[in-house]
Amino acid sequence: MGGRIADKVCVVTGAGSGIGRATAIRLAEEGGRVLCADIDFASATETARLAGTIGGVASAREVDVSDPRAVDAMIADAVERFGRLDVLVNNAGVNIPGVLHEVTDEVIDRTLAVNVKGQIYGCRAAIPHMLAGGGGSIINISSVNGIVSEPYLAVYSASKGASVMLTKGVALDYAKRGIRCNVICPGWVDTPINYAHAEMLGGLAHVYETIDSFQPIGRPGEPREIAHVVLFLASDEASFMTGSIVPVDGGMTSQ
Repeated sequence: MGGRIADKVCVVTGAGSGIGRATAIRLAEEGGRVLCADIDFASATETARLAGTIGGVASAREVDVSDPRAVDAMIADAVERFGRLDVLVNNAGVNIPGVLHEVTDEVIDRTLAVNVKGQIYGCRAAIPHMLAGGGGSIINISSVNGIVSEPYLAVYSASKGASVMLTKGVALDYAKRGIRCNVICPGWVDTPINYAHAEMLGGLAHVYETIDSFQPIGRPGEPREIAHVVLFLASDEASFMTGSIVPVDGGMTSQ
């Protein structure tokens, strides 16, 4: 156990797997008190359990971030449990790839509801509590596809671009009021959210065999590698950073 964010109260959405789970555990390792939120309550509960096994303080809550009232209740729950709110990680997301002219209304609506509205709702609910507590850090998880796109990801890329611009807007609005807002843009990370896209590109094995063609580091990222960057942005070490777009992408956007 470390203490880089000792006693900071953190909410992580999409905490049931992948980057969200790694982030919740990493924050707990460094002294954060973490509410692990996910649409799959069993998965969120397992993340909280894992955080507890390394001495962290964590609890779980079920939430669908596309429901604004559910997001309000999630933030209120964290404040009620822990007394304040210092860090929000808007990580929950969906990636439903497809050929654009074949994409259904349902896919468009779900993608925008989770990836865009979910982050807006999270910010809106968290900010009053952060202002009351003297400040805080909001970390939005976008994607390299918020900066550059790839085949079959037009809708997803649109949603992740919105995350980048939301971050800049929040950063400007609250820069003088103690709230920092930054966005991380991961490259290809080894998480299930990418598997459907991999199938459209020839299968996961093919993607990983050829990954150095688009990710110069030559391998997929690991969720914990993203979590390390979240921790930094959540901590006071990043006190001069707000509105920053942080690619963590193995060099993908350097090409």
